[in-house]
Amino acid sequence: MVSKDFFQALEDLESLRKVKKEVFIEALETALTSAYKRNYGEAKSAFVKLNPDKCKIEVFSYKTVVENEEEFVDPDKQILLSDAKLIKKSYKVGDLVQQEENPKDFGRIAVQTAKQVVMQKLREVERNQTISEISEKEDELVTTVVNRIDGENVFVELGTNQIEAVMGKSDQIPGERYYVNQRLKVYVKKIKEGVKGPMLQVSRGNTGFIKKLFELEIPEIANGEVVINSISREAGYRTKIAVSTSNPNVDPIGACVGDKGIRINTIITELNGEKIDIIEYCDDLTEYIGRSLSPAPVESVTMIGEGQALAIVPDDKLSLAIGKSGQNVRLAARLTHTRIDVKSHSAALEANATTNKNNEIPDTDLTVNLDDMFNDDGE
Repeated sequence: MVSKDFFQALEDLESLRKVKKEVFIEALETALTSAYKRNYGEAKSAFVKLNPDKCKIEVFSYKTVVENEEEFVDPDKQILLSDAKLIKKSYKVGDLVQQEENPKDFGRIAVQTAKQVVMQKLREVERNQTISEISEKEDELVTTVVNRIDGENVFVELGTNQIEAVMGKSDQIPGERYYVNQRLKVYVKKIKEGVKGPMLQVSRGNTGFIKKLFELEIPEIANGEVVINSISREAGYRTKIAVSTSNPNVDPIGACVGDKGIRINTIITELNGEKIDIIEYCDDLTEYIGRSLSPAPVESVTMIGEGQALAIVPDDKLSLAIGKSGQNVRLAARLTHTRIDVKSHSAALEANATTNKNNEIPDTDLTVNLDDMFNDDGE
C-alpha cells in the first residue's frame, strides 16, 4: 500500500524532534506485524516491511516448502513442493515461499497502530535523551529557573530540554526565600526515579554546592593548583573549608580570599551572608585540629585516643572555640574527622591537678564532648 503522507510524517519527525526515522521504522515494522496477525490470523507467518524509498507499506506472508501431503499439516505455514514450483521452479524442500499480501482495510489499522507506536517511541527517545543529559550534569553547578513551589519543595528547570529538578527542604539554605521565575544556582546531586520519569535532586545546602562555588570563583582551584581537602557546613550559618597547595609560591588561603576579599565575598553573597572559615590543611593532625577551631586561638592539642583529641584554649576564648550551640567545634570535628573536646586553660590545669591513677582527665562543665553530635558524612 502506498502512503506518501505516512513517510513524510516520519521525515518531519526526524527534522523537528531530531530522531532518525530508522528508529521509528524498526519499531513500526514490529508493531504493524503484530497488528496484522491480530486482525488477519495469528497462525499466519507474516511480516510487515516499510519501504521509505517507494513510500510503501508492504505485507508479506511466508510458508515453508514440504515434500508430500503427509508432512503438510498447517496450510497457514506450509506449502507443498508441487504448489511451490508453480510459483517458482527453483523452490526446493525447506525453502520459504514469500508472497506479498494486500489485506483489506489494513491501511486504517496501520494508521491507528502507527500513531500509538510513534508517540510511545517519542516518549522513550526523549526519556533516554533526558537521562543522558541529566547524567552529564551530575556533580555539577548549574543555573536554573524556579518553575513552581509545592509545599516545602522547590521545582526548578534546567537544560535545553527543560529538565525538572526538585530541591527538598533539607537541600535548601535556611532562611532563603524562593519565587517563581527566580534564577538560582544549584548543585546537581543525583538522578531520582519519579512517577513521570527521571528527576534530578539538586541542592544549595550541601557541601558539594560549596565545593563547586569555590571551583567556579577560584581559578587556582579550578586548575588544580589549590586543592580542597575537606569541607564541613551547616547551611545558612557557617562553613569551614580546608585547602592546600604543593606550589610554594602560592598562598592557598590568599588565593581563595582574593584581592581585597573580592573572591570570597562573591561566594558569601551567593550564600546570603553565610560565614566561611578558610583553613590551610596540614598533615600534622594536631596542628590541623588547632587550625580548624579558627577563629579561636588554640594553645595546644593532644590526641587522647583513637580519633579523639583534647584542645586547650585561653580562658576568655572558650566560648569562641565552642561557638553558639557548639557549632564551631562541631564543624571542626567534621572537617578533621576527629572527635574534639575543648577545655579552657584553667580547667585543664585543674584537671591535671586531679588526674586519677589511670591518667584520665575528668569531665568538667567546660568540656564539649562530640560523641552525640558527630556526623560522619558532614551533612
